[in-house]
Amino acid sequence: METKEHYKTLVSKLRALKTEIGKIIVGQQEAVEEILISFLAGGHCLLEGVPGLAKTLTVKTLAEALDMDFKRIQFTPDLMPGDILGTEILEEDHETGRKFFKFNKGPIFSNIVLADEINRTPPKTQAALLEAMQEYKVTYAGTNYPIERPFLIIATQNPIEQSGTYPLPEAQLDRFLMYIKLGYPAENEELEVLKLTTGTATGSVDKVLSSKDIIDLQTLTREVFIDEELLKTVNNWVRSSRPETSKLDYVKTWCDWGAGPRAGQALILCAKARAVIHGRFAVIPEDLEKLAYPILRHRLTLNFRAEAENISTDDVIRQIISQK
Repeated sequence: METKEHYKTLVSKLRALKTEIGKIIVGQQEAVEEILISFLAGGHCLLEGVPGLAKTLTVKTLAEALDMDFKRIQFTPDLMPGDILGTEILEEDHETGRKFFKFNKGPIFSNIVLADEINRTPPKTQAALLEAMQEYKVTYAGTNYPIERPFLIIATQNPIEQSGTYPLPEAQLDRFLMYIKLGYPAENEELEVLKLTTGTATGSVDKVLSSKDIIDLQTLTREVFIDEELLKTVNNWVRSSRPETSKLDYVKTWCDWGAGPRAGQALILCAKARAVIHGRFAVIPEDLEKLAYPILRHRLTLNFRAEAENISTDDVIRQIISQK
């Protein structure tokens, strides 16, 4: 049984982690917090933004501040599933001369995996991640190989409107706990970036959290209290996103498909994680409102009419959470 002092120490380490990341990453505080929320909730996250917004650097900086295994996979059109999962190689026992196949584990077998530019590779290779993301194991030639926890996949992608990209299948999108969109920095932040990155000084970060610390924080996250009324709010939002059960004309007009039960689970867990990061042990309405967008935006499917009218999933979510 962990003590309250232990939990307080872990929460203080979380604050120190954000400080360490801030040594390298200017701005993007909301995105950094959402990545940490995803980690504490035990899920994976997808970062989208145009090139040059420090998506890859943010993930690498996070990995440097955590005392865990880290691997980066650069997704390209010619990447194969075996390049991610691993493959069998033929080896020989030098004493007996017997030959045998040995499974050589791929980069997916790490605590933190950066799937860089995931939508630059075809769906066949993207799908290689599905089992690992959902079941924390890889099956190869009928044998299961477990992946050590904590396990977090952070995928980055360019907007699908850019050339040379492949949209992620809906089944894989749903495996991501959060879909985080990065925008351009504010004027003062961009000026600070220019100052810090065009000189000779280089920043470094200290390791703050271990694998055990993260596992303890994930346990703590699930123990955070959420009121029954807030549970009903989450349930109402998720059900309101489905055209067949929604009372909102806005949803019926613009949506083909709404979010499934997994969205409600994700929103509750992430709200609990956000409470922990902010030093609280109870969920408040603000937690749900802040996280509704990254939780729901990739779980709603808009129709052609919405695309023609330039309606986004965030527009629909805004209507859902503002209903009385």
